[in-house]
Amino acid sequence: MPPPVHPRRDRGHLLRVLGTGFGLAVIVGNTIGAGILRTPGEIATQLPSVSLFLAIWVVGGLYILVNAISIAELGTMIPRSGGQYVFAHRALGNYAGFIVGWSDWVSTCGTTAAVSIVVGEYAGGLFPALAGRTVATAATVACVMAVLQWHGIRWGSTVQNTTSLLKALGFLLLIAACFLLGGSAQAAAVSSPAPGVAVPTLAAVVIALQAVIYTYDGWTGVVYFSEEVVDPARDIPRALFGGVIAVIAIYLLMNLAVLYILPLSRIAGEPLAAGLAAQQIFGRYGDTIIRTLMIVSMISGINAYHLMATRVIFTMSRDGLVSDRIVRVNAGGTPTIALLLSTLVAVAFIMSGTFEQVISVLAVFFVFNYALSFISVFVLRRREPDTPRPFRVWLWPWPTLLSLVGSIAFLIGVVVADPRTSAQSLVLLALSWPMFKLSQRFHRPVGPA
Repeated sequence: MPPPVHPRRDRGHLLRVLGTGFGLAVIVGNTIGAGILRTPGEIATQLPSVSLFLAIWVVGGLYILVNAISIAELGTMIPRSGGQYVFAHRALGNYAGFIVGWSDWVSTCGTTAAVSIVVGEYAGGLFPALAGRTVATAATVACVMAVLQWHGIRWGSTVQNTTSLLKALGFLLLIAACFLLGGSAQAAAVSSPAPGVAVPTLAAVVIALQAVIYTYDGWTGVVYFSEEVVDPARDIPRALFGGVIAVIAIYLLMNLAVLYILPLSRIAGEPLAAGLAAQQIFGRYGDTIIRTLMIVSMISGINAYHLMATRVIFTMSRDGLVSDRIVRVNAGGTPTIALLLSTLVAVAFIMSGTFEQVISVLAVFFVFNYALSFISVFVLRRREPDTPRPFRVWLWPWPTLLSLVGSIAFLIGVVVADPRTSAQSLVLLALSWPMFKLSQRFHRPVGPA
């Protein structure tokens, strides 16, 4: 049941109305986006071999599937909305929760801005009246999606289910078109020597794997709504595993479809490999098709990001890590102040154009947060052995240990690849301590931690 709040401060509560379908939709909507259309060109540059190119997508998908085993235990053990913040807060205390929560909330708002900008750019290519109005279009889209959610979680769920279904169907239709209509397009594709070396270096493999794992990011979407799920013990594992498997399948099929039409040498370095494949099939209509698919994909993502960011800052408020005014929830189950703040931050990023810098700096926290979640599994197993765990990690402790080692290795790779940005992230981490102490001085928990 949702955690109780102080009676004098009870301003509504989250509604337990979501099911497995929503969990699948939010994972698909949050994960599948521009990455699968852009990343293949980068991977092909690093790995100029079809077998290695496909293998790296399989390895990345299997790693995410192993990670889902640990997150499923945490999500069913602690059915509170708020994402990975909830796990770090429960296992590691207020400060760890503060770091995870703030970095997750700010980066999600920044991602909302980035994706909204993509919608504005592609809409300008489809509709001449919107050309040159990217910022205005992006801000409008972000605000419209927030207004839809203001009515309640049922509205947000309906939008997410619909847009995620349209996104999945769009990708599946594009994949089918590649295989059914790609015969003549194969002949039209001109092969050229692949950049890079015949045998990739270890550094190339690491860079490719990092790109693949970034493209899979978003698969934890359902745990941001754990206390709003009707049956967390059943629905969270089903959504996690079903969503991850669906994403893996779509990613592999998309890459196979592009490879069916274009040689790997043509894909290498291509900023939008799927767009090039669509042009080979549909000619001058290919650009329109890809732009439409991108817009639908991005709108689904914006809805998911709004929902997720709102739950993070709401739960932090309920635990006393930010202002307790944010705990206000309307009759439809929407944390209205949290949604308003998240939308305003996203729009501010859009208007200022600073979201890219924010996301790059917080990318280190993206890996750091996963590592803390896997550490939380070990801590809670030791400290709370008798707490009910409707889902337990299979073959304990090996999957969680593998996930933790992989996260640490990935974090080291990020630091080595981009030391300047990593240094900025460390500065931000150091500044988080005085920010945390300041927040503790002025705020107290509204509900139990």
